[in-house]
Amino acid sequence: MNRKADIGVFGGSGFYSFLENIEEIDIVTPYGSTSEKIALTEAGGKRIAFLPRHGKKHSYPPHMIPFRANVYAMKMLGVRHIIAPTASGSLQAHIKPGDFVICDQFVDRTWGRKDTYFEGPETKHISAAAPYDEGLRNLAIRVIGEAEIKVHNKGTVVVIQGPRFSTKAESRWFSSMGWEVINMTQYPECILAKELEIPYVNISLITDYDAGLEGNEEIKPVTEEEVYRVFSENNEKVKKVIYNMIEKL
Repeated sequence: MNRKADIGVFGGSGFYSFLENIEEIDIVTPYGSTSEKIALTEAGGKRIAFLPRHGKKHSYPPHMIPFRANVYAMKMLGVRHIIAPTASGSLQAHIKPGDFVICDQFVDRTWGRKDTYFEGPETKHISAAAPYDEGLRNLAIRVIGEAEIKVHNKGTVVVIQGPRFSTKAESRWFSSMGWEVINMTQYPECILAKELEIPYVNISLITDYDAGLEGNEEIKPVTEEEVYRVFSENNEKVKKVIYNMIEKL
């Protein structure tokens, strides 16, 4: 089988049921091994490389994911676009579980993660003003709208270290800043793709309301079980959107 790909997809293990005629390959990069073997297949007339960022058995917590290896492996395969769905929390009442958000900005609240390929002697300072590819964002918005799924055309994702969820005080702060989405894996994944000049889009599937929303006591703090439940219920929607994006790219 051809060990090249047109489109890379980072996501959860539930995406495997969408793939057929898979060849799984190991790629060792200059930055070590990837989270899992990469699944190569064809879909929508394109060559697809799929990689579950946490591993098949969710064995990598967010702060331990080998982000540099994962993204660099896509570069080695010749990937020209990366689609990155994530389970995420909402920080605003109007963004509800089951909604999709196509993020256009991030705020990094992580620490200690290897977040650049430029560690010397080569040094390069890239612009992060527009971290997500506008063409891919517009395509995602259009495809999700066509699928009659509630989509928010932009949003700022605050990326926390994990694996714990936020305190109420932290969540209150993030909400008061006007940020819409909270997640544990968007940084440094999206900025590493930008360093390698691979257009990248995030599709945030909202699963919960983080630690609850100020002034609304009916909204309970997020639990791991609730995240998995809502994501599982909406997994088919995610797969349909990704497949339609692949067809149109």
